[in-house]
Formats: sequence, C-alpha cells, structure tokens
Amino acid sequence: MSGAIRIAVAGYGNLGRGVEAAVARNADMSLVGIYTRRAPQDVVPLHAGTPVFGIDALAGRERDIDVLVLCGGSRDDLPVQGPAFAARFNTVDSFDTHARIPEYFEAVDAQARAGGTLALVACGWDPGLFSINRVFGEALLPEGATYTFWGHGLSQGHSDALRRVPGVAGGVQYTIPSEDAIARVRAGERPELSVRERHVRECHVVLEDGADPEQVRQAIVSMPHYFEPYATTVHFISAEALARDHAAMPHGGFVIRSGNTDADQAQVVEYRLALGSNPQFTASVLVAYARAVHRMRQDGQVGARTVFDVAPGLLSPKSAQALRAELL
Repeated sequence: MSGAIRIAVAGYGNLGRGVEAAVARNADMSLVGIYTRRAPQDVVPLHAGTPVFGIDALAGRERDIDVLVLCGGSRDDLPVQGPAFAARFNTVDSFDTHARIPEYFEAVDAQARAGGTLALVACGWDPGLFSINRVFGEALLPEGATYTFWGHGLSQGHSDALRRVPGVAGGVQYTIPSEDAIARVRAGERPELSVRERHVRECHVVLEDGADPEQVRQAIVSMPHYFEPYATTVHFISAEALARDHAAMPHGGFVIRSGNTDADQAQVVEYRLALGSNPQFTASVLVAYARAVHRMRQDGQVGARTVFDVAPGLLSPKSAQALRAELL
C-alpha cells in the first residue's frame, strides 16, 4: 500500500497476533513482517502472505520499518529488548510492571536518543488508557482520591510471569476486584484501601512432571511486584482443564476519581473497560499509538515517551479538520 505506515511485530504470541489483526483493520497501515524467536516455518500468521522472519533478521531492516511493535513479556523480554530495539527502530511496547516504569523509561530513553529514534513505552490500557484517566481525575478534581480496580479478568503480564516460574508447564492468572470496595467508592465514601483489600489474584497452574507443588506455590506467591503484595491463591490443574476452561482472555476494570468541587458538592468520575479479549484490545491500543509515534517522529521527536506525551488527535487516522468537524 503506497504511503502506508510500515508496521512490524517483534514477538508472535497472543499480543503479536492481536497486532496483526489490528493492523489489517487500519487502512493507513501495512504489516511488513512478523519477527519471532521461534522457527519462522513453524509460525502460521492470521493472514496468508504475511511474511515471517527470525528475530535476528531485524538486523539491517531499519529503513524498511516505520514502527516496530514489541510484543514480548514485561518480566524478562522487554527489559532487554526495549532498550536494544529502541537504539535502532521507532518502537511501541506494553511494559506493565508499574513499579519499574521509571527505570525502564530511562533505559529506553538513553538508547533512543543515542539512536535518533522515538520509543513509546508502557502503552496499553493499564498502564496506558487508565493512566490518562487517573491524570484527568486528579487534574479536574484536585481534592479527592483515585481508585483503580482491575478485573474480573485474565492478566497477560501476570500470566506470563507465572508461566516462567520453574516447575510450571502452563497456567493463567485472574485478577478479581472486591465488589464491596467498588460499591463503597462509587458511593463517594473514599475509603482507605490496602492493596489486599482491593483485589485478589487467582492462579491456575499446570505442573511440570516431577515439580514440587509447594515449592512452585511459594515461588509464585512471593514474587515481587506481581503476586507478593496481594492475597494470591494457587490452584493446580491438569493440562486438559487449562485448555478446556481457561482459553478465553477477558479482562477490564475501572478508574474512579471521587472528589469535591466545593465543601458541599461531591463528584464521582468513572472510566470503565469491559473486554472480551485482553490481548486483542491491548494490541489495538498499541497500533493506534504506533500511528502517533510515526507522526511524532516525522516531526523530529526522539527519545522515550509515554501516553502522557501524546495528543489524542495523533491516534486517529482522520485529519485535524475532520476531527474538529465530526468529533469535537
């Protein structure tokens, strides 16, 4: 497609497949390649004719790719891949270990500035869209409290971290919010809630042959940033049960800002997502922001950015004039 934004995918799991599907729905984009650590001949893309390469084939492709969408996991892949690829390509990623975003940003920023590229980090729906709504809430209602609830749903990042625990052959993790806590916040109570009072995490794990269940359970519940702060339950199940009962990937959640505009007037603002497919929606967010990254780079920007730095109009394929006429 002449003039289309040339998108490539690094990593072809659930998120990578979602990016492939999302690019096909955007007329101003084309997918110029899937790059995978698996044997390319073993990868079957969603669309016939989509080229598949080994990850090492990215060497020398800098001029052929406008934006590289990184679809690796936040625990082990992106801390290495994010800075390395940002040194050579304009990138978008969904790094979602909230506590480590500042250090990850600095690492990517240094490489992107050295390489003259633009890299958008920690993009998706949380961090990402929920982050923007937290900023809106605090800016509009400076006197108040912000609450974020995730779920009920399957977390991609936590499930990926779970599967990397030694002794785990497969598994998924569900985030479950407290309905009582949500109701209290919606009612304007502004309770002080600990992490454990807001959510629980429920893991369904298939063990490798010979693995010690208690050792695996302890490794999961004590994992910093992912499971240690929460009340985490681990259920050991069969591979058949995992395939039968846990193939769907729904998710969602709420950002709620409860505040006052004067001493007597309370206000509650809520943003909600109800997702049938977590990876497909996250991929759609990444692709929209890839468009913005391409435009910002064309304007000469380099270095790392977050969603806070991107004007909403840059996400849309429509012109500024069309946006003013149709959506303002």
